[in-house]
Amino acid sequence: MKAVVPGPSSLLEDLERLVPGASRRTLRQMLAQGRVSVNGEIRRLAAHPLSPGDTIEIGGRTAPSILPRGLEILHEDDALLVIRKPTGLLTVATLHEKERTAYAYLRAYVKAREPRRRLYIVHRLDKFASGILVFAKSEPVQSALQEIFSRHDIERKYWAIVEGSVKQNQGTIRSRLVQDRSLRMHSTEDATRGKEAITHYRVLGRLRELTVLEVTLETGRKNQIRAHLSEMGHPIAGDRAYGSTRDPLKRLGLHAFRLGFRHPVTGEPVRFETGPPPEFVRYLPARQA
Repeated sequence: MKAVVPGPSSLLEDLERLVPGASRRTLRQMLAQGRVSVNGEIRRLAAHPLSPGDTIEIGGRTAPSILPRGLEILHEDDALLVIRKPTGLLTVATLHEKERTAYAYLRAYVKAREPRRRLYIVHRLDKFASGILVFAKSEPVQSALQEIFSRHDIERKYWAIVEGSVKQNQGTIRSRLVQDRSLRMHSTEDATRGKEAITHYRVLGRLRELTVLEVTLETGRKNQIRAHLSEMGHPIAGDRAYGSTRDPLKRLGLHAFRLGFRHPVTGEPVRFETGPPPEFVRYLPARQA
């Protein structure tokens, strides 16, 4: 399908005109899958501005075969690549696994289209967590994003399904986290060790022997949410490394559903969100799922 834009609008608005009856969720999925181009260039940002005379073309569903099942591209431009990482996939290589990582798959995806383009790591998600990750397409953008992260000038929200009944409806956990010999993180009273870690939470729902939390990171230390919730007496379901004894989801009950920051090139605020993984749907309140 190809059409000419009649007047000023956003890409999502014009897609609603061209595909009447389709939900905004469906249209955003089409954008994320790279099925929409403007003047011959693939565009994935729903808010991309359009001018009269621009040409929109909607192609067939052609998800990149180079990407594994469950790894989805949420947004791509000349500076950023934002993805949804599935559970069980490493963000970057380890001593024991170098090929099956989000970074390796995405680097190959980028190079297949732009051989000289490189990809740069900005932050990480635990292997068994799922959710939103951002990668940079240049060193200056990587540095700018890492500076944004270090200033905590970023919005990071997770869903966490934890064991037990969390008594307070909301709260904040503050400590200094340090890594022990087993590579696990724990809080320390020694002010000369560890790094400050701040985690905010609020209860979304209480179920039998489980509580559903929305967690907001003010800092982003390794295993921060896992360590803090475990030390609070409510380990994340499925997290045996941090004391969980239940595994109702058959995976770690942690999903990064929102990431927001100012675009390092344009300076405009951007926010990326995902729906819950299938394993989470039955546990989340209807308005969240």
